[in-house]
Order: sequence, then structure tokens, then C-alpha cells
Amino acid sequence: MHVALTIAGSDPSGGAGLQADLKTFHQHGVYGMAAVTLLTVQNTQSVSRVEVLAPDLVRQQIEAVLADIPPGAVKTGALGTAAIIEVIASLRFNAPLVVDPVMVSKHGHALLAEAAQVALRTKLLPVTTLLTPNTLEATALLGTPVTTLAEAEAAAAALAKLGPKAVLVKGGHLTGPEAIDVLFIDGRIVHLRSPRIDTKHTHGTGCTYSAAITAGLAKGQTLEDSARAAKAWLTRALATAPGLGHGIGPVNHFA
Repeated sequence: MHVALTIAGSDPSGGAGLQADLKTFHQHGVYGMAAVTLLTVQNTQSVSRVEVLAPDLVRQQIEAVLADIPPGAVKTGALGTAAIIEVIASLRFNAPLVVDPVMVSKHGHALLAEAAQVALRTKLLPVTTLLTPNTLEATALLGTPVTTLAEAEAAAAALAKLGPKAVLVKGGHLTGPEAIDVLFIDGRIVHLRSPRIDTKHTHGTGCTYSAAITAGLAKGQTLEDSARAAKAWLTRALATAPGLGHGIGPVNHFA
């Protein structure tokens, strides 16, 4: 039985956060575990409240599962505070660590405190296997705009210098007929291409994408193979989005 752990926030509407991660793990044949970092009050239309858990409670959740069911891969989502980031950076998972630097919700609500971005850069990225920012998150981490494919390539290489073994800059916010993600791995650039899906239902795409990669790693696949398979699966999930809710709906986790 392959096992993966997500350390993330809760989305009660089920489209993002640890709920999306667990659905994705399950769909990929991986047993999913979850440590909660923060609670949100949200749906497809808005986020109205965020409550971050105490760092020691987050640590205890993680340590409890590590001691009993060691995961084959771990991912993080919304972490909230510098203290929680420092807790995670101090742990030794003995497994690949995928970091999705969730900073802002699809509705524009801040999910990562400003001070926490420093801890992310200096404490967590040096122990990260794969960092998966979108272009907006890459811009925030580097302080330079990422609006073109060439800038995404430069950003991936620059972010790798902060410590992660590999970086995947997602191209969903770029323009053009293709959605091109930039994977920087082993000192080289790899383009992951798919047709751009014209849909407003993109809630939880970052969580879902990184969770699919994590599932592949948990099953022993290489990082590049995991990323390629996750990209193809996410494209199908976007193309068959069920249209739930009155706002930005979730992708199809049954894809």
C-alpha cells in the first residue's frame, strides 16, 4: 500500500486544501493522510474566515502519523504562519517533500502571512524536493514579474537557487493556446504542455496538481514522470469540471 501525507488547510467546500489532496491521492491509488494547519470558512464564491492552528498541534499531528504510518511522499499546502513553516522545516520525513506555496486563495484572500514568506524562503525551501508555485506565487517569492514563458523559465532557475531540488512554475496564468508549465530539474528546463482549457472552474487546481505529483512520488515514480502524469490528469480534471457551486467551482477529482 502506497501512502502519502498532506499538511494543509481545510476547505469545507471540498474543492481545495486537504480535501482535494485526499481525493487526488485516492484517485491515484494512494492511501492518504492529512495534518491540518488551518481552518477556513469558504465556498466557491468567497473566503470569509481563516483560523490558523497552534504550531505544537500541527507538529503533534505530523509526528503521530510519522511514528505509525511512514509516508512515501509528503506535500504541503496552506501553512499560514512562520511558526508552522519552521515546525515543518525542522521535521525529517525521510521521503520526498512537495511544497505548494499557497499564498492567496482563488478569491483573493491572503492565506500566507507576509512574515511567513521569509520563513518559507529561508527555512522550508532548502529542504524541499519540489516547489510548485504559479506565476503569481513565483512573482511574490522573487519580487520580479513572471508574465511570459521566458520569465517563467528564469524564475524556475532562480527559485532553485533558494534550495529546492526542483521547481515547477505553473503556466495557468500565462496566455496562449497552450498551458505550459516550466519544470527546472537537474539543471535543465522541461516544458509540460497541454491545451488551455477554457473554464472558470479552477478552484483547487494547485492543490490537486501538487497532490497528483505527490501520489506519483509515493508510488516510486521519478519526479519528472510524476509531473508529466499529473499534468495530463489535471488537464482531464479541468476539461470535465462538474460545474458545482455558484462561483469558481472545483475540478473533477474523478477524472
